Amino acid sequence: MKIATFNVNSIKARIANLTVWLKEAEPDIVCLQELKCLDDAFPRGEIEELGYNVAVHGQKTYNGVAIISKLPLEDVTRGLPGGNGDEQSRYIEAVVSTADGALRVASIYLPNGNPVDSEKFEYKLHWMDRLIDHAHRLLAFEEPLVLAGDYNVIPTADDVHDPQAWAEDALFRPETRTKFRELINLGFTDAFRACHTEAHRYTFWDYQAGAWAKDNGIRIDHLLLSPQAADRLKACDIDRNVRGREKPSDHVPVWVELDL
Repeated sequence: MKIATFNVNSIKARIANLTVWLKEAEPDIVCLQELKCLDDAFPRGEIEELGYNVAVHGQKTYNGVAIISKLPLEDVTRGLPGGNGDEQSRYIEAVVSTADGALRVASIYLPNGNPVDSEKFEYKLHWMDRLIDHAHRLLAFEEPLVLAGDYNVIPTADDVHDPQAWAEDALFRPETRTKFRELINLGFTDAFRACHTEAHRYTFWDYQAGAWAKDNGIRIDHLLLSPQAADRLKACDIDRNVRGREKPSDHVPVWVELDL
């Protein structure tokens, strides 16, 4: 089974690119982020024509996440628990039934957090605490679980073109990376790093300053696997070529293959 994550940076602007990639890559499940639209505005028809079921948690203009799946989506949860009135659409979770049992998948759009001297950074760290708490509860099910998405976290210096330039950015601050390690230390596996040890493989290139042409990128889109999913890990990679297409997202898809 092929599971992917893709921050499309506006589903309406990228629907042509998305459908072309879906036809090429043929993923079974895709976690989408930064839809920038309400549920009713999601281009459901174009996705369903390709054989996917759709679950959306949208928001006007900002944020928005979705899961599309060739298998039926069950027990859909919209919103990260513990929000106490948090209205930002950054988390959706669903279960699919496979021949080996239940597979749980979540699409995550973790807050950016910049500038770090503002409430946005505090919100990011608090949101990560909520994610850690929820992930800990999900692990108790002892089932294959994939937490996929745009984490807005650069895990290490190997995941950024210029560590010094990003040193004070919310994506690379020590507090952010510490929270990310805390999440992984619950028992998750970074699927990409489990399959690739080479440095400087990226998933995001800014639209500014010729970042794509210079390969000035960062790796912030991750697929974290529970022990039961990691045991079934076959492959993981980044579809870098998608960034070079016309009117691309600033992110590219990352995918994992599990023996399910």
